[in-house]
Amino acid sequence: MASFRGNGEGSIYQRASDGRWLGAISVGRDDRGRLLRKVVSAKTRGEVVRKLRKLQRDLDDGLPAPDTKMTVAQLLTQWHDDVLRHQVAPSAVVSYWTVARHHIIPSLGSKRVVNLTSADIDRLLSAKLDSGLSVSTVRRIRSVLGQAIDQGIRWGSVNRNVARLSRAPKEQRREGRTLTYEQARRLLKELEGHRHEALYSLMLSTGLRRGEALGLQWRDFDEEARIISVRRQLKREGGSLITADTKTARSRRSVNLPRGLVHLLGEHRKRQEDDRVVMDELWTDTGFIFTTNFGTPIDPRNLNREFATICQRAGLEHWHPHDYADVGISTNCATRRRV
Repeated sequence: MASFRGNGEGSIYQRASDGRWLGAISVGRDDRGRLLRKVVSAKTRGEVVRKLRKLQRDLDDGLPAPDTKMTVAQLLTQWHDDVLRHQVAPSAVVSYWTVARHHIIPSLGSKRVVNLTSADIDRLLSAKLDSGLSVSTVRRIRSVLGQAIDQGIRWGSVNRNVARLSRAPKEQRREGRTLTYEQARRLLKELEGHRHEALYSLMLSTGLRRGEALGLQWRDFDEEARIISVRRQLKREGGSLITADTKTARSRRSVNLPRGLVHLLGEHRKRQEDDRVVMDELWTDTGFIFTTNFGTPIDPRNLNREFATICQRAGLEHWHPHDYADVGISTNCATRRRV
C-alpha cells in the first residue's frame, strides 16, 4: 500500500499481505557509501511511529541501531565463543555456560534481545525460585544474563540492559557457625600426631581456606620471621589439580604465625623428609608444604572426606573445611598446648 510520512517519522507503510504496519529510517551508510536503513514493525501505525522516534532519539544520542534479529540464545552463544572463554578461568566458563544452557536458553533463547523486557526476566527468576532452586542460583542466572547483555550493548546489538532493571531475589544471610573452645580442644586432641595436624591447625589458627592452605609451598614459609605468605590456591579444574591466583588481590597476604604453629610446621617438615627417604624414587618433589605420601599435592576432595572422618572421631557434627577455616579461632586456642 501507499506509504505515509509524518514529521520525523521516516517512511511508514502498511503491508497488504497481513495488514501489519512497517516503518523504515536511515541509520547511515556502509563502507561502500550505500544507504543503510532500519525497519521496524508493529500491529498499529502508532506503535511503529513510537519505535521509529525512539530509534531516531538513540541515533541522535550517538547510540548504534540495535540488531533486531539477534536472539537471546545467539547473544549468549556469541558471548561465550568470542569473549567469555578469554576472560575467565575454564572452570568459570563451564559454570557460566551451564547456567545459560540449562536455565536461560530453554525459557528465553528464542526471544529477540531487543524485545526482551525486565518483566520477562522477573518472570523467569520467579519460575526458577518456584521450581526449588536456591536464591544464590537464581541470582547467578540474573547475573549471567546481565553480563551477556552488557556485551550485547558493547556490540551495538541492544541499547539497554533490562536484566539490570529486574529485581534480584533477596538472599537470606546464612548464620555462620563457630567452633566453641571445647569443640576446638576436642578437635585438636584428635589431631595430635596426625599426618596433617599442622595443616588443620594452620587453617584453624589463621582462617586460611582449603585451597589456600593446600597451595602453600615451602618457599612461602619464613620460619625465622614466623610468617607464611598466601600467594596462590590449589584447586581441581578440568579433572586435574592446578595452582591459580587467589580469588582477589586482597587475598594475597602475609600471615603472622604463633610459635606453637611454627613448631608444628617444623615437625611436619621433618616428617616429610622421612617420607622422601622412604619413598625414594617414588617421591615427587613438588615443593608443597602439605602433600600425599608420595610428595604430590593433596586433592581438596580427599581433604573433605578426611576431615569429615576426623570430626566424627572427635564427636563433632559434620563440618566442611570451609566452615572450619571461616571460624578463625584465636591462635591461643588453636595452639595452646604448644605455646
